[in-house]
Amino acid sequence: DLELDLQRCQQLSVTVLTDHQDLSNTELKTITNSTAPQQYRIRAKLRTYKPQKLHQSVKLHCSKCNSLQEVPYGDDFDFILRGSANTAPNPELHNTSWYESVTWTTQDEKQREIAIHFVKHDEMLQHPEDTLLMIEGGTLKEIWKLTKKFKCVIPVRSTEDDLELLDLSAPFLLQGNVKYYGCKQCSTPKPIKNLSSIAAEQQPSWEPTEIAQVLGIELLQYVFIMKFTLVDETGALNAYLFDY
Repeated sequence: DLELDLQRCQQLSVTVLTDHQDLSNTELKTITNSTAPQQYRIRAKLRTYKPQKLHQSVKLHCSKCNSLQEVPYGDDFDFILRGSANTAPNPELHNTSWYESVTWTTQDEKQREIAIHFVKHDEMLQHPEDTLLMIEGGTLKEIWKLTKKFKCVIPVRSTEDDLELLDLSAPFLLQGNVKYYGCKQCSTPKPIKNLSSIAAEQQPSWEPTEIAQVLGIELLQYVFIMKFTLVDETGALNAYLFDY
Protein backbone atom coordinates (compact mmCIF):
# COMPACT_ATOMS: atom_id res chain seq x y z
CA ASP A 1 0.00 0.00 0.00
CA LEU A 2 1.75 3.14 -1.22
CA GLU A 3 -0.01 5.43 1.24
CA LEU A 4 1.23 3.38 4.20
CA ASP A 5 4.71 3.17 2.69
CA LEU A 6 4.83 6.95 2.38
CA GLN A 7 3.77 7.35 6.00
CA ARG A 8 6.51 4.95 7.06
CA CYS A 9 9.03 6.93 5.02
CA GLN A 10 8.08 10.09 6.91
CA GLN A 11 8.68 8.31 10.22
CA LEU A 12 12.18 7.12 9.24
CA SER A 13 15.08 9.45 10.04
CA VAL A 14 16.62 9.07 6.58
CA THR A 15 15.28 7.83 3.24
CA VAL A 16 17.85 6.53 0.77
CA LEU A 17 17.15 6.41 -2.96
CA THR A 18 18.81 3.17 -3.97
CA ASP A 19 19.24 3.88 -7.69
CA HIS A 20 22.57 5.04 -9.19
CA GLN A 21 24.75 3.20 -6.69
CA ASP A 22 27.80 4.15 -8.77
CA LEU A 23 27.26 7.84 -7.96
CA SER A 24 28.38 9.56 -4.76
CA ASN A 25 25.82 11.46 -2.68
CA THR A 26 25.17 15.05 -3.71
CA GLU A 27 23.90 17.78 -1.38
CA LEU A 28 20.52 19.26 -2.25
CA LYS A 29 21.98 22.77 -2.36
CA THR A 30 24.30 21.68 -5.16
CA ILE A 31 21.38 20.19 -7.11
CA THR A 32 19.20 23.30 -6.82
CA ASN A 33 22.10 25.45 -8.09
CA SER A 34 22.74 23.16 -11.08
CA THR A 35 21.22 23.30 -14.54
CA ALA A 36 19.04 20.42 -15.73
CA PRO A 37 19.27 17.73 -16.89
CA GLN A 38 21.71 16.04 -14.53
CA GLN A 39 21.79 12.71 -12.72
CA TYR A 40 22.35 12.59 -8.99
CA ARG A 41 22.16 10.28 -6.02
CA ILE A 42 20.94 11.88 -2.78
CA ARG A 43 20.60 11.08 0.88
CA ALA A 44 17.68 13.03 2.33
CA LYS A 45 14.70 13.10 4.66
CA LEU A 46 11.14 13.09 3.38
CA ARG A 47 9.52 16.14 4.96
CA THR A 48 6.09 16.10 3.27
CA TYR A 49 4.20 14.60 0.36
CA LYS A 50 1.10 15.73 -1.51
CA PRO A 51 -1.67 14.90 -1.96
CA GLN A 52 -2.30 13.30 1.41
CA LYS A 53 -5.10 11.12 0.03
CA LEU A 54 -3.73 8.69 -2.52
CA HIS A 55 -6.85 8.68 -4.75
CA GLN A 56 -6.34 12.42 -5.31
CA SER A 57 -3.08 11.62 -7.09
CA VAL A 58 -4.92 10.28 -10.13
CA LYS A 59 -5.60 12.98 -12.75
CA LEU A 60 -6.58 13.16 -16.42
CA HIS A 61 -3.89 14.43 -18.80
CA CYS A 62 -4.19 15.71 -22.36
CA SER A 63 -0.98 15.09 -24.30
CA LYS A 64 -1.99 17.65 -26.93
CA CYS A 65 -2.55 20.77 -24.79
CA ASN A 66 -0.69 19.33 -21.77
CA SER A 67 -3.57 20.17 -19.43
CA LEU A 68 -4.34 18.30 -16.20
CA GLN A 69 -7.89 17.76 -15.02
CA GLU A 70 -9.54 16.25 -11.99
CA VAL A 71 -11.26 12.91 -12.54
CA PRO A 72 -15.01 13.68 -12.38
CA TYR A 73 -17.06 12.15 -9.62
CA GLY A 74 -19.72 9.53 -10.43
CA ASP A 75 -22.41 11.98 -9.30
CA ASP A 76 -21.41 14.37 -12.10
CA PHE A 77 -21.86 11.62 -14.68
CA ASP A 78 -25.22 10.64 -13.19
CA PHE A 79 -26.40 14.27 -13.37
CA ILE A 80 -25.48 14.50 -17.08
CA LEU A 81 -27.24 11.19 -17.79
CA ARG A 82 -30.40 12.37 -16.06
CA GLY A 83 -30.35 15.56 -18.10
CA SER A 84 -29.94 13.66 -21.37
CA ALA A 85 -32.85 11.37 -20.43
CA ASN A 86 -35.16 14.39 -20.85
CA THR A 87 -34.66 14.04 -24.61
CA ALA A 88 -36.72 11.12 -25.90
CA PRO A 89 -35.04 8.74 -28.35
CA ASN A 90 -35.79 9.63 -31.97
CA PRO A 91 -37.41 6.55 -33.60
CA GLU A 92 -36.25 7.70 -37.04
CA LEU A 93 -32.68 6.96 -35.96
CA HIS A 94 -33.39 3.34 -35.02
CA ASN A 95 -32.36 0.17 -36.89
CA THR A 96 -29.92 1.50 -39.45
CA SER A 97 -27.67 -0.49 -41.75
CA TRP A 98 -24.93 -0.66 -39.12
CA TYR A 99 -26.78 -0.98 -35.79
CA GLU A 100 -29.89 -2.70 -34.46
CA SER A 101 -32.09 -0.92 -31.92
CA VAL A 102 -34.19 -2.06 -28.97
CA THR A 103 -36.46 0.32 -27.03
CA TRP A 104 -38.65 0.15 -23.96
CA THR A 105 -40.28 2.35 -21.31
CA THR A 106 -39.37 1.91 -17.65
CA GLN A 107 -42.10 1.03 -15.16
CA ASP A 108 -41.10 3.61 -12.56
CA GLU A 109 -42.78 6.97 -11.93
CA LYS A 110 -40.77 8.83 -14.55
CA GLN A 111 -41.43 6.20 -17.25
CA ARG A 112 -38.15 6.88 -18.98
CA GLU A 113 -37.72 5.87 -22.61
CA ILE A 114 -34.55 3.86 -23.14
CA ALA A 115 -33.00 2.90 -26.46
CA ILE A 116 -30.03 0.59 -26.94
CA HIS A 117 -28.33 0.42 -30.32
CA PHE A 118 -26.20 -2.70 -30.93
CA VAL A 119 -23.52 -2.12 -33.56
CA LYS A 120 -23.46 -4.89 -36.18
CA HIS A 121 -20.60 -6.46 -38.11
CA ASP A 122 -21.27 -7.94 -41.57
CA GLU A 123 -24.97 -7.25 -40.90
CA MET A 124 -24.81 -9.59 -37.89
CA LEU A 125 -24.73 -8.94 -34.16
CA GLN A 126 -21.45 -9.91 -32.52
CA HIS A 127 -21.01 -11.89 -29.32
CA PRO A 128 -21.65 -9.65 -26.27
CA GLU A 129 -17.97 -9.68 -25.27
CA ASP A 130 -17.14 -8.25 -28.74
CA THR A 131 -20.06 -5.83 -29.02
CA LEU A 132 -20.12 -2.06 -28.90
CA LEU A 133 -23.50 -0.57 -28.02
CA MET A 134 -24.90 2.93 -27.61
CA ILE A 135 -27.50 3.77 -24.98
CA GLU A 136 -29.99 6.62 -24.68
CA GLY A 137 -31.86 7.45 -21.49
CA GLY A 138 -30.02 5.01 -19.22
CA THR A 139 -29.04 5.66 -15.61
CA LEU A 140 -25.55 5.17 -14.24
CA LYS A 141 -26.62 1.92 -12.58
CA GLU A 142 -28.07 0.57 -15.84
CA ILE A 143 -24.95 1.50 -17.79
CA TRP A 144 -22.66 -0.29 -15.31
CA LYS A 145 -24.79 -3.42 -15.69
CA LEU A 146 -24.28 -3.29 -19.47
CA THR A 147 -20.50 -2.83 -19.15
CA LYS A 148 -20.30 -6.12 -17.25
CA LYS A 149 -21.70 -8.01 -20.25
CA PHE A 150 -20.74 -6.03 -23.35
CA LYS A 151 -17.30 -4.88 -24.49
CA CYS A 152 -17.98 -1.15 -24.96
CA VAL A 153 -20.80 1.21 -24.02
CA ILE A 154 -21.21 4.73 -25.42
CA PRO A 155 -23.86 7.03 -23.86
CA VAL A 156 -25.61 9.07 -26.57
CA ARG A 157 -28.68 11.21 -27.18
CA SER A 158 -30.85 11.87 -30.23
CA THR A 159 -30.81 14.90 -32.46
CA GLU A 160 -33.04 15.44 -35.48
CA ASP A 161 -30.73 13.61 -37.87
CA ASP A 162 -28.13 11.63 -35.87
CA LEU A 163 -27.07 10.30 -32.52
CA GLU A 164 -24.50 12.42 -30.67
CA LEU A 165 -22.17 12.14 -27.71
CA LEU A 166 -23.09 13.71 -24.39
CA ASP A 167 -21.25 16.63 -22.85
CA LEU A 168 -17.54 15.74 -22.65
CA SER A 169 -17.71 16.28 -18.89
CA ALA A 170 -19.10 12.74 -19.03
CA PRO A 171 -17.09 9.75 -20.24
CA PHE A 172 -17.64 9.21 -23.95
CA LEU A 173 -16.88 5.50 -23.61
CA LEU A 174 -17.04 2.84 -20.90
CA GLN A 175 -15.16 -0.43 -21.13
CA GLY A 176 -15.28 -2.84 -18.21
CA ASN A 177 -14.83 -0.68 -15.12
CA VAL A 178 -12.83 2.01 -16.95
CA LYS A 179 -14.31 5.35 -17.99
CA TYR A 180 -12.68 7.14 -20.94
CA TYR A 181 -12.82 10.93 -21.19
CA GLY A 182 -12.09 13.40 -23.97
CA CYS A 183 -10.41 16.80 -23.73
CA LYS A 184 -13.02 19.55 -24.11
CA GLN A 185 -10.45 21.99 -25.48
CA CYS A 186 -8.83 19.74 -28.09
CA SER A 187 -11.73 17.51 -29.19
CA THR A 188 -13.89 18.20 -32.22
CA PRO A 189 -16.69 15.61 -31.93
CA LYS A 190 -17.68 14.01 -35.23
CA PRO A 191 -20.96 12.25 -36.14
CA ILE A 192 -21.62 8.94 -34.41
CA LYS A 193 -22.10 7.31 -37.83
CA ASN A 194 -18.30 7.45 -38.21
CA LEU A 195 -18.24 4.36 -35.96
CA SER A 196 -19.59 2.38 -38.91
CA SER A 197 -16.08 2.52 -40.43
CA ILE A 198 -14.75 0.44 -37.53
CA ALA A 199 -17.71 -1.95 -37.73
CA ALA A 200 -16.80 -2.55 -41.39
CA GLU A 201 -13.29 -3.72 -40.52
CA GLN A 202 -12.49 -7.39 -40.90
CA GLN A 203 -12.16 -7.89 -37.14
CA PRO A 204 -13.42 -4.84 -35.21
CA SER A 205 -11.42 -4.56 -32.00
CA TRP A 206 -13.23 -1.53 -30.57
CA GLU A 207 -10.06 -0.16 -29.04
CA PRO A 208 -10.61 3.15 -27.15
CA THR A 209 -7.86 4.96 -29.12
CA GLU A 210 -9.43 4.01 -32.45
CA ILE A 211 -12.95 4.88 -31.28
CA ALA A 212 -11.70 8.25 -30.03
CA GLN A 213 -9.97 8.96 -33.35
CA VAL A 214 -13.00 8.31 -35.57
CA LEU A 215 -15.22 10.33 -33.22
CA GLY A 216 -12.84 13.31 -33.20
CA ILE A 217 -12.03 12.93 -29.51
CA GLU A 218 -8.64 13.80 -28.03
CA LEU A 219 -8.33 11.00 -25.50
CA LEU A 220 -7.39 11.93 -21.95
CA GLN A 221 -5.00 9.56 -20.19
CA TYR A 222 -5.05 8.67 -16.53
CA VAL A 223 -1.84 9.80 -14.84
CA PHE A 224 -0.42 9.44 -11.35
CA ILE A 225 1.08 12.59 -9.83
CA MET A 226 2.72 13.23 -6.47
CA LYS A 227 4.95 15.93 -4.98
CA PHE A 228 7.62 15.10 -2.40
CA THR A 229 9.60 17.65 -0.38
CA LEU A 230 13.05 16.28 0.44
CA VAL A 231 15.46 17.94 2.89
CA ASP A 232 19.05 17.60 4.08
CA GLU A 233 21.37 19.89 6.04
CA THR A 234 21.92 22.14 3.01
CA GLY A 235 18.42 22.81 1.74
CA ALA A 236 15.13 21.47 0.39
CA LEU A 237 14.12 20.02 -2.95
CA ASN A 238 10.68 19.41 -4.46
CA ALA A 239 10.49 16.14 -6.39
CA TYR A 240 7.57 15.38 -8.68
CA LEU A 241 6.35 11.97 -9.75
CA PHE A 242 4.40 11.83 -13.03
CA ASP A 243 3.58 8.53 -14.67
CA TYR A 244 0.89 6.92 -16.80
